[in-house]
Amino acid sequence: MSDARTYEGQCHCGAVRYTAVTALDSMGDCNCSRCRRVGWILQSLPASNFTLTSGEDNLTLYRFNTEKIDHLFCKTCGIESFARGEDGKGNKLVMINVNCLEGAPPVDRSTIRHWDGANF
Repeated sequence: MSDARTYEGQCHCGAVRYTAVTALDSMGDCNCSRCRRVGWILQSLPASNFTLTSGEDNLTLYRFNTEKIDHLFCKTCGIESFARGEDGKGNKLVMINVNCLEGAPPVDRSTIRHWDGANF
């Protein structure tokens, strides 16, 4: 496992900004109807490793299917740079879109975990 570091992330216009502490060692993508359309690269982390630094008032909420994930979009540019939810044990987590991180390494999609969300 690689060492965790602090990344800064944001939506496209910069109204929503955050920091995330993660090793980027369990990145994945999902084939559900939503993720397939937006092309996310997902990285889950404990909610305690995520800090929203600006833009809480500029977020709008979308839920679908089981309504267990809070998909949060910037009201200005429409980008969802992170989402909030829980793991199977009830632990709060945040899923960040690695594509929205400053200084993140390029991602080879053939090397990441693939989640079959379409059949979940």
